[in-house]
Amino acid sequence: DRRRDSPAAGSPIQPIIKDVGEVYSRLLDHRPVIQGEIRYFVKEFEEKRGLRELRVLENLKNTIFETNERVLPKCEQAMQDNLSETFKRLQAANTMIHRLQEREYEARKLQADKVMAREEKCIAHWEEFMKEQQSKRAEVDEEHRKAMERLKEQYSDMEKELAKYVSF
Repeated sequence: DRRRDSPAAGSPIQPIIKDVGEVYSRLLDHRPVIQGEIRYFVKEFEEKRGLRELRVLENLKNTIFETNERVLPKCEQAMQDNLSETFKRLQAANTMIHRLQEREYEARKLQADKVMAREEKCIAHWEEFMKEQQSKRAEVDEEHRKAMERLKEQYSDMEKELAKYVSF
């Protein structure tokens, strides 16, 4: 309004000033344009989106509340029930495995004892065999010595006999 009440209000310059004012407001004064754009954006956002995000957030809040108040305690209770049952089963399985390990250990120990007994028996048998072989060798050596002595005697007798016949 001040611009319009200026001293040049009745002069021929008035339409030019008015045009310059409009050009200024359109080119350099962005507040009305920005405000219009903001109003347009808000209007479009509210009309097209229909406060969809608010409804989604409200539904999400209700879902979280319901989950915290109803579903989570049920899940915790079910988990506790199943966890205790699972723990009992695990303890039973652990006990069974422990028994199996003890049985296997006893079986292996028994097997090792049998192997050791067999090994000791084999060693004793081998020592007996070796003693028997020593005695047989001694017998054979003795027989051989006696046979050698007999042969020596026989050959010496034969030499004596030959010596009688060679003197003719």
